[in-house]
Amino acid sequence: MSTLLRKVIKVAAFSIAWTLSIANAHDFKVGAIRIDHPYATPSLNGATGAVYFRFIKNDGKSMDQLIGARTTVSESVELHEMAMEGEVMKMRSLSHVNLPVGTNVSFKHGQVNGYHLMLVGMKKPLKDGDRFPVWLQFKQAGEVEVMVWVQTPRSASTNFEHKH
Repeated sequence: MSTLLRKVIKVAAFSIAWTLSIANAHDFKVGAIRIDHPYATPSLNGATGAVYFRFIKNDGKSMDQLIGARTTVSESVELHEMAMEGEVMKMRSLSHVNLPVGTNVSFKHGQVNGYHLMLVGMKKPLKDGDRFPVWLQFKQAGEVEVMVWVQTPRSASTNFEHKH
């Protein structure tokens, strides 16, 4: 194989890999805040839904807060914290979530002692493969629209109902 052909193949392979990495990138930024991989899990008729993130990171010089969210797929969105109290999982609504400087704040599905966005008054069930917008409001950084992808968690059973 000629040197020129090898170079062309390398450039083509690099271009394809770069294009795929951009296509699969699923993070958003507003000010110093980075929102990594917004996702939701499928829901059932009449059930509430939830939005998660791999993490939200504050790369700024001062603390910020997630203070609210809205979407077109539900009547309202609440910030929720889940925490173990003894052997009981408790969920509570919050007015804000602190985002300390340089810290990844996790909003992962199935995480104990974590956060999520509760979709209240769902207009229709979320189905695997759906995408929908959510607008996140930060105290310092302002508002940003993120695209949420509905996906079945890798370790999920067939029961996606979110219970309180």
